Order: sequence, then structure tokens, then C-alpha cells
Amino acid sequence: MADLSSFPITQRWPATNPDVIQLYSFPTPNGVKVSIALEELGLPYEAHKVTLADEDVKSDAFLSLNPNNKIPAIVDPDGPGGAPIGLWESGAILIYLAEKTGKLIPGDAAGKYETIQWLMFQMGGIGPMFGQLGFFHKFAGRDIEDPRPRERYVNEANRLLKVLEQRLEGREWIMGDLYTIADIAIFPWVRGLKVFYEAGDLVGLTDMPNVNRWLDAAIARPPSEKGLNIPDRNG
Repeated sequence: MADLSSFPITQRWPATNPDVIQLYSFPTPNGVKVSIALEELGLPYEAHKVTLADEDVKSDAFLSLNPNNKIPAIVDPDGPGGAPIGLWESGAILIYLAEKTGKLIPGDAAGKYETIQWLMFQMGGIGPMFGQLGFFHKFAGRDIEDPRPRERYVNEANRLLKVLEQRLEGREWIMGDLYTIADIAIFPWVRGLKVFYEAGDLVGLTDMPNVNRWLDAAIARPPSEKGLNIPDRNG
């Protein structure tokens, strides 16, 4: 049985089976990337619900694993060389899981880095910009009278979606026939923009047939249907 005692987070969120990957997360667009990937890969894991409240993400236990106080994070008892490893940042975790299994990423170097390129497109563009749009469109930012911040993020979200629309022309998935961590990173954010932020019409998503076809196909995958609800926010 693996010894995870060197990870203080396991005292707050104890492992039932310390021999499997421990996932600390919440079902946000960033959080579900990892649960979906784990489901796609068929890796055994335990999901621990870490809410976005300060008492969870800013607790000493969680900060001991992720000093940036953001979900998701994992502890893999079977890390490189067989030693346990803790990881945070969803993009880093996706790369780690893909390389650990040799799945969800092309085997050739050129394809691998092209996939990571699109993963970074989400990490540096889609995630931050869609999140800001949500703030100014649906949450507290909508009370700001100055229209320029909202317009900025609407325009940038539209531009990013057009990049994705062009990439998906003639392709089933972002990397063609292969479903990868790039798809897993991006589609929850597009889904969230449409369903949670209710901003699909605002950013012209209805006029992007390639993106919508790809989004529907990604959501319909059984691992996505399951992973989108892990951890159970009501559990």
C-alpha cells in the first residue's frame, strides 16, 4: 500500500485507497478536464471535492499541495520512478497523464508539440478570456457601467472561437482523427461559455458550425458525460 503521509492534503481529504490517483477538484471547466481525462484513460482514481470557498482552497491542507490555491490538483502514488508525485495546474496534469499512459497525445514529437500548442491556446487564451467575459456578462462585473471591459472580452472570445472554428474545418477533432488532451482542455470552456455563462449568442457561437459539431461530439463521449459531474458538487 502506498504511503501518502508526506502529503498533508491527505489528512484533510483522506485516501480510501492510497494506491490510486487522488484527485482534488470541483466541477468547473478547469476541474473537469482532469476527471474527463482520467475517465478516458481508464485510470483508477478517487475524487475529493474541494470547493472554491476559502475554507477549502485556501486551507493549509490544500495549499500544501497547490500554493496557488486553485483546483484541480492530484497526487499520483505511482509517479516517475515509482515514487509518489503531487501536481497542480490542469494543463500540466493533462500532459503528465497523457505521457504516463501514452494516450490522448500523438506518439510522434511533432504531433505531441502541436497538441501541446493547442493546449496552451486554451490555457493562455480561452480560459482567461472566457472567464473574464463570464464575470462581466453574468456576475458582479455586469454592474459596471463602463461598457468597454465587457466589449473587450466579448470581442476577444469571438476572435478565439473563430480561430477554433478555422482549425476544425475538415477535422473531426483538433488534431484530426485523434481525440487528445487539447480537445479535453478546450471543450469544457466552450460548453461553459454556452451553458453556464449563457453567452453563446453574444459571442457568435451560433454562427460557428464546426465548433458546435465538435462540441456536441465531445460532450457525447461517455467519459465526458461522467467526468463533467466529478466530483459531485452536491455530494
